[in-house]
Amino acid sequence: MPSRRIPAGLLWPAGVTAALALLPVAYLAVRSVEGGSAAVARTLLRARTLELAVRSLGLAAVVTALCVIVGVSLAWLVVRSDLPGRRVFGILAALPLAVPSYVAAYTWVASFDLEGFAGSVLVLTLCSYPYVYLPVAAALSRMDPATEEVALSLGRSRYAVVLRQLRPAAAAGGLLVAMYVLAEFGAVAIMRFDVFTTQIYTSYRAGFNRTPAAVLGLLLVLITLVIVAAEFRTRGRAAYAMRGGAARRPPTIRLAPGPKALALAASAALTGLAVGFPLASICYWLLGGSSARLDPADLSAAVGATLGVAAAGALLTTALAVPVGIIAARHRGRTATFLEQSTYVGHSLPGIVMALSLVFFAVRYVPAIYQRWPLLVIAYAVLFMPAAVGAVRASVLQSPPVLEEVARSLGRTPLQAVRTVTLPLALPGVLAGAALVFLTAMKELPATLLLRPTGVETLATRLWTETGSGAYAAAAPYAALLMLLAAVPGFLLGRRSLEETR
Repeated sequence: MPSRRIPAGLLWPAGVTAALALLPVAYLAVRSVEGGSAAVARTLLRARTLELAVRSLGLAAVVTALCVIVGVSLAWLVVRSDLPGRRVFGILAALPLAVPSYVAAYTWVASFDLEGFAGSVLVLTLCSYPYVYLPVAAALSRMDPATEEVALSLGRSRYAVVLRQLRPAAAAGGLLVAMYVLAEFGAVAIMRFDVFTTQIYTSYRAGFNRTPAAVLGLLLVLITLVIVAAEFRTRGRAAYAMRGGAARRPPTIRLAPGPKALALAASAALTGLAVGFPLASICYWLLGGSSARLDPADLSAAVGATLGVAAAGALLTTALAVPVGIIAARHRGRTATFLEQSTYVGHSLPGIVMALSLVFFAVRYVPAIYQRWPLLVIAYAVLFMPAAVGAVRASVLQSPPVLEEVARSLGRTPLQAVRTVTLPLALPGVLAGAALVFLTAMKELPATLLLRPTGVETLATRLWTETGSGAYAAAAPYAALLMLLAAVPGFLLGRRSLEETR
């Protein structure tokens, strides 16, 4: 039973987590104010700022619209139709999540010299549509077929009912895509399409006066928070459509021969472009590129640095997330809500803005950790906290509260009951959340570029360096290893999603 009183042993660590998550936003605001109102106005009112806003929002709008169309269509074909090989397509549909967007951009630039708005739209759509596909596929599998039967008996279209019930899931997925595109840095930079994130990076690297970078970062945060607010509103309205589960499986729709062949060709083309093409391109550059100059020592050092910092990030993130997740699962009230939602603020920040904030903070207050591992690990914790908090919260919810009450009746304190009863039961879910953070941190690029120790390269930063100089064959081994390490969880995610639709 949820309670309002939070043990001090959980409250204080959770407060530290919330303060850490809110630190970047607070510091961006302070840094902008310190720059002076004239500097802030000069940055906000210049024509270039308006142009960047239009380009960023335009890219996000087009990619989101395409992802909704692709994700909803593919989810319907996999879950509800008799598409040949739909189980295979169901697994492959989640694999683009294992392809870092900057790796996909690198393969398209290296093969076709595709750049600009069109190239950015293509790459980001192919990498982002699973954000829509996964929730829509889950919603389709839980949909009660009785509503469709009622619509048919009243002479209404089956598809009108289905689309109406899918709207909350599709909107939520679309908003996630919009957030992802606004925060994207590596792919658009490789595609040479200037948006907010690339301009912030350039401004930070080019000038001694970093107030414009802070102002642009704060403006991007405000735009992103508007999208986050819209996402929360969408979640609230979604409850009416997704409450409860279906009593029986929805019927399988049999496609006519012509549409079936067209759907099969489109699904094959989509998975081929999203997963097959990056793999084939990397293999080509591995085998035949003229700029190959692989140094095994550099490659192994990059792998070691990638795995090491990702593991440290996962450990710190999980440790910070445990008290917040337990409070979110076991307690109610404004304090519990504030602590949980504060961890999402950091996640809403683009990696480049997060890194910029931590640079300002470290240089001014704790220079000893500037461009050292601890600062990068903290950045990972702030960026990926929601994944760990969500895993802890879900796992603790599955642990019966009555077991804690039994432990309390035997003389244990609330904190001892949590430590000896709840956490051991929730451990598998907590470890799954840690693994997700580990894999996400491994692919992170902009924060790693700005915060990594001097002279240290990860797979992501080394790939960035090689592609920046046009050495695509030299970048291929780093891209291949990144995709190889990330493919396993992508496959497991797709298989788990398909199992949920059975």
